[in-house]
Amino acid sequence: MSFFERVKAYFSRDNFQKDPELVSFDELEPPKVAAPMPAPVTAIVPTLPTTGSITPSVVAAPSQPLFAEEPQSETKSWVMTPPSQKIEWPNWLEDETLLRDEGVIFGLSESKAEEKVAIIRNYFVHQTADWEREVERHGEKIQELNLFIEQKENRITELKEKCSDMESRNHDGEHQLPRTIVGLAFSAAMCVGNYFLIDDTLRPLYPNSQWIAVGVFLAGMFNLFGRVSLFHDTESNVSWRRMLEEVGMPFAAALFVFVQAIQNQGVWRASALFVFVFFLFLFAGKLLLSNITVLRNDLKIWLTGTNLKKEKSTKTETWDGEVARLTAEIDALRVQKWQILPNLNKAEAEVARLNARRDALIKLFESEFYLARQLRDRLTDKQWREFEKGFE
Repeated sequence: MSFFERVKAYFSRDNFQKDPELVSFDELEPPKVAAPMPAPVTAIVPTLPTTGSITPSVVAAPSQPLFAEEPQSETKSWVMTPPSQKIEWPNWLEDETLLRDEGVIFGLSESKAEEKVAIIRNYFVHQTADWEREVERHGEKIQELNLFIEQKENRITELKEKCSDMESRNHDGEHQLPRTIVGLAFSAAMCVGNYFLIDDTLRPLYPNSQWIAVGVFLAGMFNLFGRVSLFHDTESNVSWRRMLEEVGMPFAAALFVFVQAIQNQGVWRASALFVFVFFLFLFAGKLLLSNITVLRNDLKIWLTGTNLKKEKSTKTETWDGEVARLTAEIDALRVQKWQILPNLNKAEAEVARLNARRDALIKLFESEFYLARQLRDRLTDKQWREFEKGFE
C-alpha cells in the first residue's frame, strides 16, 4: 500500500468509526452552541365588528422557533476539567508510533505544532502534579527540620561559649586570709600590751584612776585614724603639719610616760621604756588599721571565689545537661530528615523523569512535524493535487 493510500485510509470515516480513540480535526474545535428556544409570542390583531366599534382579539402565535435549530454534534474538548472527573487522554501520548503519525499528519496539514505541544505539556502537567506536591511537602518538612536543627545548634554554641567564659573567670587576686588573721591578732596583742605597760608605769603615781592610762594610750594611738602613714607614703611631699600630726602626739605621750617612769625607775630603764612606747605608738596603730583593711579585702576575695566556684559548679552542670538534651533532640531531628530524604529523592527523580519524557515526546513530535512540513513545501502543485486526489 502506498503512502497516499495509507494517509487516505487513516482519514477515512470507516477508520474513525472502527477506532474511537482516534481524534479528528473536527473534534478539536469548540462545541457549537444551539439556538435558544423562544417563548410563545401573542399578537393583538384588530377585527371589524358589525356594531361599528373596534375590539382587539388575541391570536396565538405558533410555538415553533423563529430560527431553525442546528444539529448538535458530539465533541471532545481538551479543556481541564474538575479533579472529580477523569480526563481521557489520546493514545498517541503513550505510543511513540502513533505520536510520529500525529506529527506527520499535522505537518502535512495546515495545523500548527503548538496545538499538539500544548496537549503534551498539559498531559505531563497532570502527570507530575502529585509528584510535585510530594516534592514541595517533603521540601517544606526538611526546611522546617533544618531550621529547628540550626536553632538548637546555635543554642549549643551559645552554651559552650558561656561554659568557656565561666571557666576562664577567676576571682581578682588571691587572698592571704590566714596570714592576715595572724597579723591582726599580733598587732592587737601589741596594742593591748602597750596599754598594760603604760598602766603599770602610771599606777604608782595615779593609783585611783585607770582612765589616765586609757587617755595616754589613746593620745599615743592618735595616728591610728590617719589614712596612710608618712613612712609608707613615698609619692607625696611630707609637710611639717603632717609630720607634727603623725609624730607629735605619739612623742608627747611617750615623753609623758618617760617622765613618770624616771621617778620610780632608773634612767636607762626609763629611756628604754620611752623608745619602746614611742615606736609602738608610731607603728602599732598603723599595723592594726592596715591588718583590718587587709582582712576586709581578703574576706571579700575569699567570698567572691567561693561564690564563683558554686556558680561554676551549678551553671556548668545545668548547661551540660541542656547541651546533652539538645544534642539528643538534634539527632532525633536528623533521623527524621534522613527518613524523608529517600522519599524526596524519589519524588524529584520521578518529576525529572516525567519532564525528560515530556521533552523527548515534544522533540519527537516536532521532528516528525517539521519533516512532514518540509516535504509538503517541496511538493509542486501538480504533486499536491495528485496527493489530494489520493484522499478522494
